[in-house]
Amino acid sequence: MKPAAFDYHRPETVQAVVELLESLDDAELLAGNQSLGIVMANRLATPDHLIDLSGVDSLSGITVTDAAVEIGAMTTHRTIERSDRLAEVLPMLPEAAEQIAGPAVRNKGTIGGSIGEADPAGNYPTALAALGGTLHLRSAEGERTVPVEDYFIAYMFTDLRENEIIEAVSIPREAYPVDRTGMAFVELKRAAQTWPTVSAAGAIRVDDPGESEPTIETARIAMANAADIPLRVPDAEAVLEGEPLSAAALDEVADIVTESVTPEGEMHADREYKAEVAGEYAKRSIRTAHERAIDAADD
Repeated sequence: MKPAAFDYHRPETVQAVVELLESLDDAELLAGNQSLGIVMANRLATPDHLIDLSGVDSLSGITVTDAAVEIGAMTTHRTIERSDRLAEVLPMLPEAAEQIAGPAVRNKGTIGGSIGEADPAGNYPTALAALGGTLHLRSAEGERTVPVEDYFIAYMFTDLRENEIIEAVSIPREAYPVDRTGMAFVELKRAAQTWPTVSAAGAIRVDDPGESEPTIETARIAMANAADIPLRVPDAEAVLEGEPLSAAALDEVADIVTESVTPEGEMHADREYKAEVAGEYAKRSIRTAHERAIDAADD
């Protein structure tokens, strides 16, 4: 089957994009074309207009300052995966990117497309939930910022308004000093090209990584494919903060996550199994993040 007929537009500025969205009826945005093209080819979407964002250079790129990291919406998974600067300051993002599908998808897919799709199994939404990211949105009416925790509302339903685009995402750096922070993104997959059964994003900041048992100052845990949106688990985080890491605390984290998640059953994993796996993978992400926080002092 082929897509229904449509008019193709390739603007070169963000302003041109939002003006097209404002003036055209029934228009869709094309980012990396890893999902929309398939949907259109099967006539599950038949927009009258297709607005290709690949010509808008300002939507691509990674900017790192002392205060924050900002990533343009059209930045590809491959660019994020291979960014040495991101690996230095926010390594969870390259680690999440390198686990997305295969090379063909990573070469073309974009962070904005992934966030816009809002699949609760997606890597970036979960990583950004753990890192406290903010979305920068734009329409003909102006700019708007939305915390990631407020952006995802329900299954594939977000706070993105009609005729609005994702321009960039940003993550504050203050909470994650590189010399005493560790991060990990771990996932269970049946095959490389599939969605993960469950993923976990964990971040740990310790007070003094040189100590034999440093105190955890900040902990962040977020789960993918474990609810209808990326799921932060504050109760599990609270168990870890203010104390050195212990086996008992890790077991309690696993128990809390298992009780907190509300996954949908799948062909190869029912709800009970996914809930148990979620607890185990949350535990693994925190253990690995803690090890990396300790190692950060030696780098």
